[in-house]
Amino acid sequence: MPKQPENCETMEEVREGVDTTDRELVTLLARRFGYMEAAARIKPDRDAVRDEPRKAKVISAAIKEATAHGLPETVIGQMWEVLVEGSIAYEFARWDDIAR
Repeated sequence: MPKQPENCETMEEVREGVDTTDRELVTLLARRFGYMEAAARIKPDRDAVRDEPRKAKVISAAIKEATAHGLPETVIGQMWEVLVEGSIAYEFARWDDIAR
């Protein structure tokens, strides 16, 4: 288990923590994309895949959570824009595969 950031004393310790965190993030993203797969299976038609009000709500919630953790709102907003658009693209592809 890597050291917590506040306990790191060397760049090796920092890198170990970053690498571990990145692996954890990918695991969480795999679960998130699993939900996109479920959405593609559940939504009745392709037009239901893109939901702009839901997209705005998800990004807003991420920014609010980032603020609570002292993270830069602009960076988190940009990251979630890319994440949500990528998720939508994935859901479209899965919807098309399922509909065949």
